[in-house]
Amino acid sequence: MKQSLAHFVKEQRKKAGLTQEEFAERAGVALTVIRKIEQGKENLSLSKVNQVLLMFGHTLAPVNIKDL
Repeated sequence: MKQSLAHFVKEQRKKAGLTQEEFAERAGVALTVIRKIEQGKENLSLSKVNQVLLMFGHTLAPVNIKDL
């Protein structure tokens, strides 16, 4: 099952028992970054997304569509 980034981050944050504010502080990003990710916004910095995902031991990387 494919899971959206927004759903994954929100689910993991809640499992950790953190508010958006607490999570943003621990991840070292602005609260707006967490909100944008969880709302599924498309205009996000890959480095900021990875900074958040590292909290769960994950990262994203660009994939060439020809490799899919």
